[in-house]
Amino acid sequence: MFLPAAHARFLIQLRADGRSPHTVAQYERHVAGFADWESARGLVDVRAIQPEHVAAYLGSPAATHRQDGRRRSAVTVNALRSSLRGFFEFLERAGVIERSPGRVLRMARAGKAAPKGMRGAEVAKLMAVMAAGISVAARRDHALVAFLLGTGSRLSSALALDAADLDVEHGVATLRELKGGGTLEVFLRPELAALLAAWVGQRRRGPVFVGRDGEALTPRHAQRRFDEWLAQAGIRGRYSPHSLRHTFALGIYERTGDVLVVQAALGHRSIASTLVYARASAERVRAAVVG
Repeated sequence: MFLPAAHARFLIQLRADGRSPHTVAQYERHVAGFADWESARGLVDVRAIQPEHVAAYLGSPAATHRQDGRRRSAVTVNALRSSLRGFFEFLERAGVIERSPGRVLRMARAGKAAPKGMRGAEVAKLMAVMAAGISVAARRDHALVAFLLGTGSRLSSALALDAADLDVEHGVATLRELKGGGTLEVFLRPELAALLAAWVGQRRRGPVFVGRDGEALTPRHAQRRFDEWLAQAGIRGRYSPHSLRHTFALGIYERTGDVLVVQAALGHRSIASTLVYARASAERVRAAVVG
């Protein structure tokens, strides 16, 4: 079987397994890069790929460096290794190859980078600028960013929210598009519930955050709008809508010091995913040491 066909089968299986669009896109990008590199060297049959071929790719600039020439972080290269290992394990399970050439891959040591949230002054500046917007799109963007900041939801979960999933009277929203499946109830502060109620109005069905065509706003459009608002507010940090999830989580941990509360609020299945937020502040360390 040629690499393009194997790649296509792998992506079909990922979608059938319910993997998130973000995860599928990452696998698609990583495996495509490997396939292009191997094809340029005349190796297109997956049954001919050996561990040394995979190792040669991972040691090449195509894997270790970005297009602008800067070296990729160990975390990024580890994600690439994981994608390739998953790809070849699938081919082995599917009977396409006898044994995975990715079986000898090992992850490089790489500490997790601290999650980057927006500072309080930046959040205040951004929300003030957005609250001043009077167009329909501005009001929608304001409600969306407030929702992300107030609930810690992933952007994909927020954009999949239906008006029927909002219970503003009781301050609850039900997220039905989660990474890994399932549902999650998130709590709404009174001011957020009021903002959402004003935005949704009399609608009882349909996407909460709609685009021009009446369909749910797309992640790409949401990201573009978010960048525009950051520029308008004069905020130069490299933030994305996902940074608002970090802002939410860091705020909860700062207020409670309880990583289990953060885990529940974010809907993490594993505490390991939440521990990245459990970083002691300098003030707490000083208080513990000095007294």
